[in-house]
Amino acid sequence: MSERDTIEQAPRRRISLSAFLPLLLFVVLAGIFAFQLALGRDESVIPSALIGKPAPNLILPALSGLTKDGQAVPGIEPASFKGQLTLLNIFGSWCVPCRAEHPLLMQLAKDKRFRLAGLNYKDKDENALKFLGELGNPFDLVGIDASGRAGIEWGVYGVPETFLVGRDGTILYKHVGPFSEASIRDDLMPAIEKALKP
Repeated sequence: MSERDTIEQAPRRRISLSAFLPLLLFVVLAGIFAFQLALGRDESVIPSALIGKPAPNLILPALSGLTKDGQAVPGIEPASFKGQLTLLNIFGSWCVPCRAEHPLLMQLAKDKRFRLAGLNYKDKDENALKFLGELGNPFDLVGIDASGRAGIEWGVYGVPETFLVGRDGTILYKHVGPFSEASIRDDLMPAIEKALKP
């Protein structure tokens, strides 16, 4: 083999190795994805950087015209989360999964060990009022987030999402997506029971 043949073969080896690099990368990523699926993780339980931290210090105006038991429903402010266990649900009238989970929120509202608050996300007031008028109002507090800025502060991935806020204003739990009877029974209620312990 001449020196010229050796020089010509060297670049071919580099080309063949670089041709396999995308395939190798794909195999590695596919392996990681398969491993995550094998763990059987629930997509509704997404870790939040806010767990264990105070609820965002925000003032959100009330939904004008919304009442409960003949009284105007107040908006949300920093003091709203102090002294009582609160379940904050982020919802929008335009959100189909919000409509699907709403009957479960109406059932949760009957539990007087905690209160239910709503954050109306990127919605029009008249649409939110119509939504709650049709399906019922489970909320003791409703804050308006027309621009979506409050959602950013809460670390919202999508709607609906729900947070459990302790009596001291600390975020204890987060659920992404609509609740189901199973997720309430298996995830939310144990978190509430734990939060209620002295």
